Amino acid sequence: METLIEFSYVVVFAIVAIIFTIAPVVISKLIAPRTIGEKTYTTYECGIQPFGSAWTRHSIVYYIYALIFIAFDVDVLYLFPAALSYTKQKNAYEFYSLLVFVLILVLAIIYAWGKGVFTWKRKNL
Repeated sequence: METLIEFSYVVVFAIVAIIFTIAPVVISKLIAPRTIGEKTYTTYECGIQPFGSAWTRHSIVYYIYALIFIAFDVDVLYLFPAALSYTKQKNAYEFYSLLVFVLILVLAIIYAWGKGVFTWKRKNL
């Protein structure tokens, strides 16, 4: 019986999560205006009138830049728990291993910078 009571908290949490997920969709369907004008199907970006086609080719530098961002973002996520573990233990080996990890990241940034990945070449419109 005690296990069933503890599991009931999970069920209540799941029901509340489902309600909080579905309620905004239902409310927006009920109160949102349903008008279709001349600008309904145009691309909207920060209030600026769109120009040109939405289907453009991007330079490979854009994709490399995005991949580097994702790689370093994941690496920074690793650094937070690793830094928290150092407050609990006083082991120099762990500190030096993290220092080597950060130095490898710095070398990767220097290499990418030397290859010109971070210089954004703009096309004249």
